[in-house]
Amino acid sequence: MKLKLSAIAASILFITACGEAPKSASTAAPAAPAAKTPLATPEQIAEESAKASQLFDTIFEEQLARSPMGLAYMGRKTDNDKWDNLTESYELETQTLYKKHLMLLKQLDLSKLDENTQVSYRLLRQQLEEEIEDFKWRLYDYPVNQMFGYHSSVPSLLINQHSVDSKHDAQAYITRLNRIPNFFDQLIHGLEQRAEAGIIAPKFVFPHVIRDSQNILKGYPFEKDAEDSTIYADFKAKVTKLFPNATAGGETGQTARSAGNIEQQQLNAFLQAAEKALLESVKPAYEKLIAHLGQLEKKADTQDGVWKFPEGEAFYNVELKRTTTTDLTAEEIHNIGLAEVERIHNEMRAIKEKVGFEGDLKAFMTFMREDDQFYYPDTEEGRAKYLAEATALIDNMKTRLDELFITKPKAELHVKAVEAFREQSAGKAFYQQPAEDGSRPGLYYANLYRMKDMPTYQMEALAYHEGLPGHHMQIAISQELENMPKFRRFGGYTAYIEGWGLYSELVPKEIGLYEDPYSDFGRLAMELWRACRLVVDTGIHAMKWTRDEGIEYYAQNTPNPRTDAVKMVERHVVMPSQATAYKVGMIKILELRESAKAKLGDKFDIRQFHDVVLKNGAVPLNVLEKNVDAWVASKA
Repeated sequence: MKLKLSAIAASILFITACGEAPKSASTAAPAAPAAKTPLATPEQIAEESAKASQLFDTIFEEQLARSPMGLAYMGRKTDNDKWDNLTESYELETQTLYKKHLMLLKQLDLSKLDENTQVSYRLLRQQLEEEIEDFKWRLYDYPVNQMFGYHSSVPSLLINQHSVDSKHDAQAYITRLNRIPNFFDQLIHGLEQRAEAGIIAPKFVFPHVIRDSQNILKGYPFEKDAEDSTIYADFKAKVTKLFPNATAGGETGQTARSAGNIEQQQLNAFLQAAEKALLESVKPAYEKLIAHLGQLEKKADTQDGVWKFPEGEAFYNVELKRTTTTDLTAEEIHNIGLAEVERIHNEMRAIKEKVGFEGDLKAFMTFMREDDQFYYPDTEEGRAKYLAEATALIDNMKTRLDELFITKPKAELHVKAVEAFREQSAGKAFYQQPAEDGSRPGLYYANLYRMKDMPTYQMEALAYHEGLPGHHMQIAISQELENMPKFRRFGGYTAYIEGWGLYSELVPKEIGLYEDPYSDFGRLAMELWRACRLVVDTGIHAMKWTRDEGIEYYAQNTPNPRTDAVKMVERHVVMPSQATAYKVGMIKILELRESAKAKLGDKFDIRQFHDVVLKNGAVPLNVLEKNVDAWVASKA
């Protein structure tokens, strides 16, 4: 389930998020490149390939232009006073655009395209065909949910994507605030359409989203003599930088009203306009949404799987296909998960013996979960220490990259705590991509709401997954690729992206990291978590497991606290199939690596292998296999 932006924009909105990521179109293998006709000269091939590449970028830009939010995530300021259009008529227009783009693609002469351009052609054509085909499932999602719903993406975008470098940007921010009522009216209408189609989020979702929405309305100016509210604090901090000779007032967040100079008057005017927008636009918009969610909650049930939808089984099968880019069935994925759980349990037992723990694996898991030595204090000092050490792990990894990689990202990476307004319901950790031009760094978000959910023995694996050599490595390199169509630089396939993230947890061990056996246990614990996902996601959506059965499976088979299990199962429910991508993708990457090693022997170079994986951007797993096979053939 993904927020309904354009196909391209959706792939850049929280593209990885290990908890927030929407899926991109994906799946079956693009057909093998057609043989070139002997009549095509090198000049014709170069000309037609350049023409095709230009068309690919035109299609990308036309689709992206329909999503102001997608533009913001790209770091662009076009339409930075607008939100996306969520109306059905706009979705129909988007479908018409997809069909037009597909017709334009079909006019290209494949026999005159070079091999790489043929691959791009087939990938884009497949994405468009699947977007058109999947239009029938357009209501099969929960636009307001605890993971990434619009109620939280609005303040998140303002805080993290809407930069204020000029008075125009400040005014655009205020205009966006004043346009939230219309945006939420469209959202509410979409929720009503889904309810009429029998698609309402399960009952557990509503307390989360109502609470998070209410959090936006806490603080000044909603509450007098209070600390600044989340959005107001962000706007005030940003706009104040435009006026270095003015002051924004005291700690209560109330605007300085003195008219000491022109800058002060201008700053005051902006802050007053923001306060007015928050009180007269944002507050009633959120109150209306909260009221509607309260009404929907009364209609919601406790059935969690998408099997309950009309044609729910068919929908889930499509979701699995799109997510994994394979033809694996729900039963096959379920069984892979069971086998992986057993394997990882055995590796954990070996660590248990290594550290001299007396007791069985379940007792060792309880020890790892409950012993205070593995947790920082639930204080601001403890949170600061966690962020500092996570940053230090990434900084150390930077010094080791040359051992594993030829190509490295240029964009910066920062570590950040999840914002207070959404930390209670957000995932454990996630990554947010840098701006298109590198002006905004990549962000590794750590959720430090409850420090007992963030054991120090998992810190190393988390940093590698979300940061380096994980998501930041892969996504930043993809964005920075030259001579690659934009839809491939900024698009994504979940199995590839999350498969790389999970693979990146293992690779540091192979160069001597995870020296502490407890940290190595943490790595295994995180891999185990992803193996359990195969079991539970298919269990809930294909085998009619209840939410409680899913929670119990995690609780019985992993060292994670029960709160982790609850959040994960709730994520499965609102993002069917997404969590199956991690292990499916990792298994494929490892399979390809081991096959290449066996075929090349001493000629195998891990740095070159990683270059092949990373320098073609995100691709379906079958295309990744073709790329690796071609590299092996060139080295043999």
